[in-house]
Amino acid sequence: MSASISLKGKVAIVTGGGRGIGKAIARKFMEAGAGVVIASRKMENLEATAAEFKGLPGRVVPVACHVGRPEDLENLVKETEKQLGPVDILVNNSATNIGQGPALDVTDDMVDKMVDVNVKSALRLIRLTVPKMIQRKSGGSIINIVSIAGLRPQYQGLLYSFTKAGLIMMTKSWAQEFGVHNVRVNAIAPGLIKTDFSSFFHENPERVKSIEKTQPIPRIAEPDEVGFMALYLASNEASYVTGEIMVVDGGAMVGRGGTV
Repeated sequence: MSASISLKGKVAIVTGGGRGIGKAIARKFMEAGAGVVIASRKMENLEATAAEFKGLPGRVVPVACHVGRPEDLENLVKETEKQLGPVDILVNNSATNIGQGPALDVTDDMVDKMVDVNVKSALRLIRLTVPKMIQRKSGGSIINIVSIAGLRPQYQGLLYSFTKAGLIMMTKSWAQEFGVHNVRVNAIAPGLIKTDFSSFFHENPERVKSIEKTQPIPRIAEPDEVGFMALYLASNEASYVTGEIMVVDGGAMVGRGGTV
């Protein structure tokens, strides 16, 4: 339990909060005392997660939401305000990756769906929450979950890389504008994390061997290792941190020199 950081009295939305990285972030926030709305398309996943969190210091509220639909996002914010209060922390974690494969196989429909879920959802939630943070003069923390694929191209991952790169630039632009209102905007760029979302990669024996040979920390990360970073960025301990892309990748971006 992360007792040294307190989010008591804070209200957070975590999209994609029913499993994987989003679930780990929601757990860390609740352990620190926050009220957390977890959102995703499948209510059964959210309810199972909420039951698992029973007994933690914070309160959890599951809300079914397809982040690619503007009306669902509007309802998500309304339900959060109704059940927990004004939003202090927003974690844009939901993502999809339907375009893995050769760049020439990418279709217009793939682009539209990837942009709707990976980019527009964050833009829309920012518009629904940040003006109220500014109006209340209470500050806030926005955390966008991106990827090291947004910092360097992922092989045969054109759409995922460009949508995450776009969210990285949006993070920096928002940080420029919102900082004067004490609304901080940061991003976390994970490497390979052991989740269902990334099973295509971490269940590939050759990929695992490559990580063990070339990555300074030669293993795949657990979702909690991203959760701890999100907890820091959400807290007052990060009060002077904005516009940053916090890489959590075991050193994958720098690699390991010499021989194994």
